[in-house]
Amino acid sequence: MKVLLVYPKYPDTFWSFKHAIKFISKKASVPPLGMLTVASMLPKDWQKRLIDMNVRELEDKDLKWADIVFLSAMSVQKKSVREVIDRCKILGVKVAAGGPYFTSCHEDFPDVDHLVLNEAEVTLAPFIEDLKNGCAKRMYTAGNKWADVKETPAPDWSILEMKKYATVNIQYSRGCPFNCEFCDITMLYGHAPRTKTKEQVVAELEAIYSHGWRGGVFFVDDNFIGNKKKLKEEILPAIIEWMEKRRYPFSFLTQVSINISDDEELMTLMAKAGFDTVFIGIETPNEDSLAECSKAQNKKRDLIGSVKKIQQFGFEVQGGFIVGFDNDPPSIFQSQIKFIQESGIVTAMVGLLNALRGTKLYHRLKEENRLVKDVTGDNTDCSINFIPKMHKETLVSGYKKILEGLYSPKQYYARVRTFLREYQPLQQKRAFHFKFMHLQAFFKSTVILGVIGKERFQYWKLLIWTILRRPNLFPLSITLAIYGFHFRKVFESHWEES
Repeated sequence: MKVLLVYPKYPDTFWSFKHAIKFISKKASVPPLGMLTVASMLPKDWQKRLIDMNVRELEDKDLKWADIVFLSAMSVQKKSVREVIDRCKILGVKVAAGGPYFTSCHEDFPDVDHLVLNEAEVTLAPFIEDLKNGCAKRMYTAGNKWADVKETPAPDWSILEMKKYATVNIQYSRGCPFNCEFCDITMLYGHAPRTKTKEQVVAELEAIYSHGWRGGVFFVDDNFIGNKKKLKEEILPAIIEWMEKRRYPFSFLTQVSINISDDEELMTLMAKAGFDTVFIGIETPNEDSLAECSKAQNKKRDLIGSVKKIQQFGFEVQGGFIVGFDNDPPSIFQSQIKFIQESGIVTAMVGLLNALRGTKLYHRLKEENRLVKDVTGDNTDCSINFIPKMHKETLVSGYKKILEGLYSPKQYYARVRTFLREYQPLQQKRAFHFKFMHLQAFFKSTVILGVIGKERFQYWKLLIWTILRRPNLFPLSITLAIYGFHFRKVFESHWEES
């Protein structure tokens, strides 16, 4: 059997980093980890190829080679998904689809030959067996069964053009102990965090290392700290030991909840293990809105104080924010700007609230007859799929003011300096893996941002300030300047479209 694993193209979004990765001559931000893991589950005598459409074009000859196409995606890739399915139909190639988008919205794809839904560890093997025997059904679901990730095989890195990516990824756990109304993670992966063993984690790090990777590694867990006890007693000590042995070839980033700030031991261990960036869903500084969306872990705490503490323990905090809650007051737009600027969260993804299919929010709004369309999957494209309590024009206008207030050069670069003043990276001996792309990025930034860019005054001001005040953070200041260029390009394109 010849299997072509196809990962559809992302549009130009906040998290694509499309305009940033051009500075280091990369094609995509991260590889399709799910597809690489599925590839490891296929029979050894099957031929397999991967086409990540974010790295190279999908050609007809690729589709004609295949006996079957395996397709996986998230909702933001829906346009590319439709194009791939249509091309397969024209060429007579069967399609088997799975992953989060198809699991949530499988009824939207009556023309897909086989739907292998939920987690592949549960549903893929029965499908493969039926496919071998010529009796494959149209749909395979897991019912109420969750996968045991201790049995999950390591990704098949051999089929990936690793050098095309800015960062590679790994997964330690699935699921989240919290139950935010707008989030579909618990629907897809459950409440109880299911975790891999320390042996699995170390083996996967070793595999990435053996394939020549040196640089950023993204732990894609929905909430990396869902099981703090196991992290502190087993996983982080094992990572620390491995990193010391290999002379710190990687830096790690991951997703956590704000309550990480309450555990200094955990933060210390994570920093020692090589974690330097964490994404946190902060959502809103408005207590009533936090209560509305069941964001209990964020309530009744000094959110800015929590962020500052995390930064002082050696982490860059990236934040997710939302406007459009029923309890948002007219002042929410200025409150969000003020909070983000004071916190020094440079990478602040602010989106309009949308109701993802299957979430508690979706079911509530459906009962209230407030749903109007499906989500686009893009957090920052000014779209909203339900009737908000606030007047829609007021909401969208206020949202645009937030983006203008956060990502205009003066405000953005001021926030970078706020962060660099607070940030205290862990001081320890680590091997610096210089790459030509670092020099390339610097020189490109001096031209694109420092000469022809509208932010050129702020760019040079930041560089001089960093050299004088925090010279050891000079490379980070260049990186954040480049990020700002990407964010502005994305938002400007959305404003033109809307």
